[in-house]
Amino acid sequence: MKIVSWNVNGLRAVLKKSFLESLSALKCDVICLQETKLQKEQIPKEILDLKLYDFWNFAIKKGYSGTSVLSKIEPLSEKYGLGSKPHDDEGRVITVEYETFYLVNAYVPNAQPELKRIDFRTSYEKKLLSYIKKLDKIKPVVYCGDLNVAHEEIDLKNPKQNIGQPGFSYEERDMMTNLLNSGFSDVYRTMYPNGKEYTWWSYRGNARENNTGWRIDYFIVSNRFLDNIKNIKIHNEIYGSDHCPIELIIK
Repeated sequence: MKIVSWNVNGLRAVLKKSFLESLSALKCDVICLQETKLQKEQIPKEILDLKLYDFWNFAIKKGYSGTSVLSKIEPLSEKYGLGSKPHDDEGRVITVEYETFYLVNAYVPNAQPELKRIDFRTSYEKKLLSYIKKLDKIKPVVYCGDLNVAHEEIDLKNPKQNIGQPGFSYEERDMMTNLLNSGFSDVYRTMYPNGKEYTWWSYRGNARENNTGWRIDYFIVSNRFLDNIKNIKIHNEIYGSDHCPIELIIK
């Protein structure tokens, strides 16, 4: 089973940038999208024509946030949000249940310049961790998406100059550490301890051309599920967004 996660930075926009061709090339069974930036009535016909099981969580604010799961396999159940306001007003989480695991697709809040939104981010992270720990008591969890944090210095090109900045603040990194100390593993870092691949690049300063990137998109899995993982791959050759897709292959 192949699962792909991709922050598309606007689904309607990425459709104009060979999204369907990229999706076909990925040959995935499930794709988790973040930052879809649309409402129910704006779901593109091209997506509906794929005839996949489709699940959508929309932000109340138009043109903002939003997540989707598109699956060839019919899930046993689906759930939207964390059961927590105001977090659920932003369409950030979708959970679908398969036979042997829960798949949680998330777009974690950005802390914003000067960490203006760090309190909201912190409260979200606490709710999310509590939520996936409860799921994990039932069956293993595969948690993926744009988690908006580079955990370690190896996870971004220029760590020294970004210490304390959004996405590399001590608070955000500590929250990721707490998650990984709670029975979960970062699959990429577990399989590639010295890997230096990135999933996001700023649109400024020719960052992608210079590979001045950050690894802020993840697959996090329950520790007991690690033996079920065959491989993980970062598709930095695929364009269309400021993020690239990442894939997880489950045995």
